[in-house]
Amino acid sequence: MSFRVGIIGAGHIAEKAATTLAAMDDMQCLAIGSRSLDKAQTFAARFDIPRAYGSYEELLADPDVQLVYIATPHSCHFAQARDAILSGKPCLVEKSFMLNATEAAAILALAREKGVFVAEAMWPRYMPVREIGRELLSSGVVGDPRMVSATIAYNVSDKERVREASLGGGALLDLGVYVLNFVRMYFDSPIEKLNTTCILSEGGVDATEDITLVLADGTLASLQASAWCQGGNEAVIAGTTGYLVFDDLIHPTRISICRKRHIVERVVELPPQITGFEYQFRACRDAIAAGALEASQMPHSEILYVMHLMDRLRAEWGM
Repeated sequence: MSFRVGIIGAGHIAEKAATTLAAMDDMQCLAIGSRSLDKAQTFAARFDIPRAYGSYEELLADPDVQLVYIATPHSCHFAQARDAILSGKPCLVEKSFMLNATEAAAILALAREKGVFVAEAMWPRYMPVREIGRELLSSGVVGDPRMVSATIAYNVSDKERVREASLGGGALLDLGVYVLNFVRMYFDSPIEKLNTTCILSEGGVDATEDITLVLADGTLASLQASAWCQGGNEAVIAGTTGYLVFDDLIHPTRISICRKRHIVERVVELPPQITGFEYQFRACRDAIAAGALEASQMPHSEILYVMHLMDRLRAEWGM
């Protein structure tokens, strides 16, 4: 029997999740919940979802839903994750997990208290690229890693959830979280130093930011994120004898191994995928089946580590 998922929210990210689940043989999107029954029914018809609910509470009360995917803006995550946990429903919460570390800690504590699984949908962490990249680094193919550079930029400044501070807007929670997680995906060493600068929008949210991290092992990470322009979204890990180029930060198709500037020695093609979301759904299913309360690919300690880091960055920017 397919593992049954219910989606809360009917926006763009929910559409991507529904598209993914529809193409999976071992998973099913059983239900969609929206604040509008008409919107839920329209969404259900588009993706052949059996059940449509005009409230989130109705979806959480559905006994057949085995995992709730929360696909709403950051500002809604706390209340919806809390309600899911109190309903005994395992949940996968879209990134960023919460608005801040205080909210994150409260939700994770509640999940532990109630014995309910909860995870963050930081989807690159669940994808094969993570293990493949770590294996390449461990093999010494580029020598000792010394520097990371990663950029993510999409011009999404027209979207309300990005423009409005009350919705958790800005580049960091929407996009910058990816570059921070990229570093944490490949480097276990803690962050010792942080320098950053930010350009604020007219609405007072972070539009574009530059972040420099120095890790305890001596690795330097130079990171940029923007919600006000379009970038190439590549990432590079440079070592003493070469460097790895990830062709896309969040949905890579290949890793190029380079020995000298612009000379590709070898290309590692990554496995084909539906959208990349399938890995996080399967990871949640497997963890729940094993009786775990967290996903090993994105453990609660890492959720909190990144949330604290983002709080620190926003404090530096005066937000």
